[in-house]
Amino acid sequence: MSYNTILYETAHGVLTITLNRPDKLNAATDELLSELADAFKKAGRDAEVRAVILTGAGRGFCAGQDLGAVQSRYEDDDAAIAFGEHLRHSWNIVIQRMRALPKPILCAVNGVAAGAGMSLVLASDLRYASDKASFVQAFVNIGLIPDSGSTWTLPRLIGPTRALEMMLTGRKVTAQEAEAWGMINGIFAGEALQDEVRAIAERLAAMPTRAIGLIKQATDYAADSTLNEALEYEADLQDLAGRTQDHREGVTAFIEKRKPIFTGE
Repeated sequence: MSYNTILYETAHGVLTITLNRPDKLNAATDELLSELADAFKKAGRDAEVRAVILTGAGRGFCAGQDLGAVQSRYEDDDAAIAFGEHLRHSWNIVIQRMRALPKPILCAVNGVAAGAGMSLVLASDLRYASDKASFVQAFVNIGLIPDSGSTWTLPRLIGPTRALEMMLTGRKVTAQEAEAWGMINGIFAGEALQDEVRAIAERLAAMPTRAIGLIKQATDYAADSTLNEALEYEADLQDLAGRTQDHREGVTAFIEKRKPIFTGE
C-alpha cells in the first residue's frame, strides 16, 4: 500500500512514521487513519523493524480529527452523525494495533497534540516532547467526550484528578506540566527532538525485541487483573521469553562477560 498522508521510513532497525499533513497540523482524515492502521500492521510483520517512532511533520503533532473533512455531515440539522461507527472503523483500529504491536513505539511530540491526536501520544510506549509542545483534551470544547482510548490511558498515566481536569476544562497543558505529571518521559529542545528520540529508538532496536513485546503484553494485561492473575500470566509469558534466541544470547554474553548481540529472535 502506498501512502499519501503519512511517511514510512526505515533505517537501522527503526521505522519512523510521520503524519504528513503539516498545513492542517496533521489533523486526521479517513485516509490518514486507514494508512496509519496499515502502517502499524506492516510494522508488526516486518522483522527488520524493531522499534517505531511516531511523529508529525511541520509545527504540529496532530490536531485530532479533521473537522473540515466531515463538515458535510453537519449540513442536515436533523441527521445524527454516527460517531461510534466512525471510531470503531478508524481511530479504534489504530489504537488497538499500536497497543498490540510487539515492538516499542516512541512518540516524538513536535507540537500540539489535541483531541484524538493526544490519544495517539497516550497509546505509545515512550513519549518525548519538544519544549514547545502542548497537550489538549479538546473534545469538551465541541461538546464531545474523550475517545480513542483517552478515558482509559490518561487516568492511568496521571491519575483521575488531573485527567478529569484536562477532560472537563479542555485547557492546554504544556510539555513541562506533562513531564511533571508523568504523562511524558522527557523534554528536548525543538531542534534536537528528532535526533534524541532516534538515538533512544536505535538503542531499543538493538535490544531483545520479543522480550520487549512480551513486556508490553504483560503490562497491559496487569492493568485490569488481580495480582494472582498477573503472576500466572507472567509465568506463561516467561516461558515464551525463555525459549527465544535472545534470551540464550543474553545469558551466554553474561557468562562470557561481553556485550550481548541481540537479533530480535
